[in-house]
Amino acid sequence: MTTASFQQIVHTIPTQPGIYKYYNEEHELLYVGKAKNLKKRISSYFNKNLASYKTHELVQRIHVIEFTIVDSEQDAFLLENSLIKQFRPKYNIQLKDDKSFPYIVIKNEHFPRVFLTRRKINDGSEYLGPYTSVGKVRELLEFIRQNIPLRNCKLNLTPQNIQKKKFKVCLEYHLGNCKGPCEGLQTAEDYREGLLQIKNLLKGNLSPVIHKFSEEMKVHSEKMEFEKAEMIRKKIEHLQQYQSKSTIVNNKLGTMDVFSILEEGKIAYVNYLMVENGTIIQTKTITLEKKLDETATDVLEFAIAELRDTFNSNAPELIVPFPIHYPQEGVTITVPKAGDKKKLLDLSQKNVNYFQEELKKRKMLQLDGKTDAEKKEVLYQLQKDLLLPELPEHIECFDNSNFQGSFPVSAMVCFKMGIPSKQDYRHFNVKTVEGINDFATMKEAVHRRYKRLVAEEQAFPQLVIIDGGKGQLSAAFEAINDLNLNGKMTVIGLAKNEEEVFFSGDKQSVKLDWGSDSLKLLRQIRDEVHRFGITFHRKKRSQGTFKNELEMIPGIGKATTDLLLKTFRSVKNIEHAAPEKLIPLIGNTKTQLICDHFKKKGK
Repeated sequence: MTTASFQQIVHTIPTQPGIYKYYNEEHELLYVGKAKNLKKRISSYFNKNLASYKTHELVQRIHVIEFTIVDSEQDAFLLENSLIKQFRPKYNIQLKDDKSFPYIVIKNEHFPRVFLTRRKINDGSEYLGPYTSVGKVRELLEFIRQNIPLRNCKLNLTPQNIQKKKFKVCLEYHLGNCKGPCEGLQTAEDYREGLLQIKNLLKGNLSPVIHKFSEEMKVHSEKMEFEKAEMIRKKIEHLQQYQSKSTIVNNKLGTMDVFSILEEGKIAYVNYLMVENGTIIQTKTITLEKKLDETATDVLEFAIAELRDTFNSNAPELIVPFPIHYPQEGVTITVPKAGDKKKLLDLSQKNVNYFQEELKKRKMLQLDGKTDAEKKEVLYQLQKDLLLPELPEHIECFDNSNFQGSFPVSAMVCFKMGIPSKQDYRHFNVKTVEGINDFATMKEAVHRRYKRLVAEEQAFPQLVIIDGGKGQLSAAFEAINDLNLNGKMTVIGLAKNEEEVFFSGDKQSVKLDWGSDSLKLLRQIRDEVHRFGITFHRKKRSQGTFKNELEMIPGIGKATTDLLLKTFRSVKNIEHAAPEKLIPLIGNTKTQLICDHFKKKGK
């Protein structure tokens, strides 16, 4: 949608709070946002100084704008979160590790059973959680079983069935794990008391549970029932040990949610600690993908809404590393500088840092220091997964790099026996390609590399990886065909987004197992060529080796160039911009010089 098209409808947009939805021509939902003032917020997308190229791309695709008015900013916040979760629009922040979590369910039935489930259904039952670990849930259930007697049978314990004496107690009763409600040996009220203790335990509120057991132990002692009193004393000790393992800082902190964030390019990691009565009862770190260069504040606000909804949190206080705007009544935002709350925030930050490091380790394959046999084991697996004719002891990988659509360079890294061979790394300053042409740039780099190996009579790699999809792969094959090197090596393409492997001529890609050593090795090689290429590109820019195309136009200086790049983000965008967009910034004369330059270039 153009600015002119938007100006025709802007008067129809209200100034009240609400949510807005952007659709493309096929009526696919692109983006959902919230606003305190709909008209002001939507209009900001159509000004001439857009914050990022990605936002500019979104605006170009907008065909229809819909909005919903709500009563308050808080309602807009909640509705936005609900719609994003339901429709997953392309340009909204994406949660990368969404999955189902286990719950502890208190079944809606007479003498309710308590057990683990992943299915949360609307049957009137009470669901506690969710929990981030099945192992943790099983540990909790075992702890409950050892301390609070409940039935685990599936009998239909209606009052009528119990009164008709349809059931007999089982072994669990004789072991002391159940009080025998099936024969009427336990009242519904006493059973409910046990359920209340479970809820307190799961919320980290152990004091009422310990107090209840202490009262029971006192009664048994007064009746000279010392064996029963001793059993309860052991339960109290068990509960106190559990509490000492769980309590963080002190039990006077109350109930709160703690969040920390770590950013790495377009990926962000957010850690969540759910604290109740001074006890951390839940912890979770999620991975999010930014779509429109969102700020850390934007990402954190989205993650908080997602996590609080997922874990059903109503904590009245949020502990965060920097101020945020969280429009929910009754919620206090705290940015602690010292004290126990700062310790909790530091603990959360430690967790998110650890998560990122572990994620990197899982994605990377550590072959340094391994024996030749261990290295070959991974290479044999890669050969098997990709059906390679030879063991890939020598692998090379190519990637292109450019800056804001200008100044392309290429890079090649070499791995031998699965280990980087840095003396064989190569950079390529593009010589034969004019402008930005990723395919032609790839063809030039591959051609120059293997033409040199032919001339020097050096050994060829068994596997060549082209970082990119089918287009880059085809360009690499053209270079290899020109050199008559068909069959000398296997060449594959590795797609950036889905991590799919492409072979020339195949319609279907090959998807390796996400956790396999084969894919870990391919990822490591791909990440290394990215690092190597970007480092080279930055070095060239810092040395002033690149001269901006605009600065080469007579009459256009650095100040004019900087102003245009700040507004349009790239030379390519300036080249395609209409003159009427340039004139208000740099005047008629300079606009004419630039337009004439690109016209001559296009001939």
